[in-house]
Amino acid sequence: MMDIILLVAIGILAGIISGMGIGGGAILIPALTIFFGQSQHAAQNINLIYFIPTAAFAVFAHAKNDMIEKQILPKIILGGLLGAVIGAIIAINLEADTLKQIFAVFLLIAGVAEFFKKEKSRKEQ
Repeated sequence: MMDIILLVAIGILAGIISGMGIGGGAILIPALTIFFGQSQHAAQNINLIYFIPTAAFAVFAHAKNDMIEKQILPKIILGGLLGAVIGAIIAINLEADTLKQIFAVFLLIAGVAEFFKKEKSRKEQ
C-alpha cells in the first residue's frame, strides 16, 4: 500500500513539474531508480510513456491561455523528432551506469544554468 501511495505522490510531483514546463523526468527517473529499484533504461522508458498524457494536458492548458509561440513549432518539432531518434539509438546501446551518469550530468548542468540564468520579464519578451 505504501508503494502505491509513494508512486502516486511521485506522479503528482512530477506532474506539477511537467505542467510547469520543467520536465517531470527530473523527479520521476531518480525516484524510480532510487525508491523502486528500476534500471535506468526502465525508468527512462517509463518516463517517456508518462510524458505523453501529462504533456498533452499541459499543451492544452498552455494553448488555452495563449502561451505557445506557434511560429517556432514546426522547426523545433522537426529537430526534436530527429534528436529523439538519435537519442533513443544511443540510449539503447549504452550501459545502464553510463546512461545514469549522462542523465546526472545533464541534470547538474541544467540546474546550474537555471540557477545563474537572469530572468527576463514577460514584458521584454
